[in-house]
Amino acid sequence: MILDGKKIAAEIYSSLKIQVQELPTPPTLGIVLIWSDPVSMRYIGQKEKWAKYLGINFELYKFPIDISEEHLKQEIQNLNQNPKVSGYIIQFPLPKTIDLHSITQEISPLKDVDWFHPENQGKTLIGDTSGLTACTPAGVMELLSTENIDVVGKHVVVLWKSNIVGKPLTMLLINAGATVTSCNSKTSNISTYTKHADIVISATGIAGIITKDIIQESTIVIDVGFSLYDGVIMGDANFTEIHEQGNLITPVPGGVGPMTVAMLMKNTITTHKRQLWIL
Repeated sequence: MILDGKKIAAEIYSSLKIQVQELPTPPTLGIVLIWSDPVSMRYIGQKEKWAKYLGINFELYKFPIDISEEHLKQEIQNLNQNPKVSGYIIQFPLPKTIDLHSITQEISPLKDVDWFHPENQGKTLIGDTSGLTACTPAGVMELLSTENIDVVGKHVVVLWKSNIVGKPLTMLLINAGATVTSCNSKTSNISTYTKHADIVISATGIAGIITKDIIQESTIVIDVGFSLYDGVIMGDANFTEIHEQGNLITPVPGGVGPMTVAMLMKNTITTHKRQLWIL
């Protein structure tokens, strides 16, 4: 069975669109772009498409690749202080001349719709829902909830441990009552863990790393992977053989990706409501 993230995201958008229409002013989502590589532009295009569909204003702040760190920090402060900007993201990657940690410290936690400020990260760690949540992990949790997949007491294996997917997702799952095994690129023989998992969530970016041989027939596979080979989008899982085996699985594309964008829009509306003192 296919876990259709695209369909679930469409239902979320229907609800969000009504929320935007009921607001006294529309939210505004800002995107800070420095390195306009093809993958980044693809992501931005999806964000712009759905923002406009929902009635959310979309602003692209594009800067030259040789921008200094101090100049970028000033631009971020401008966004923090701009009452017309509900929330914003900094599109990664950044040039090597700019320190990622230093830049994320400058983002206002109140406008941090992509979940990079330490305050929001810390709130996720302790289960404080007053903070914003990382979009992809939030999308995974929403997908599981919508499909009535209860994680309480389940053994969930998460591959790998990135700061934007693996780590926050592990925390959300633990807070939700799951028993979580976190594997990384140094883990020896990941099948030792995946073969005993109720749910495998893979975000390695390695095409085909999850095959039917390293999971049970009952294992649910959530594929967060994204790779491009000769222009073809590939996930972490060998979708065809796992689907034919009868496992519940998310496709790539059309699985977690649409949920990620939907959660970004949800975060943007949340920040706008808080700024209007509606939440």
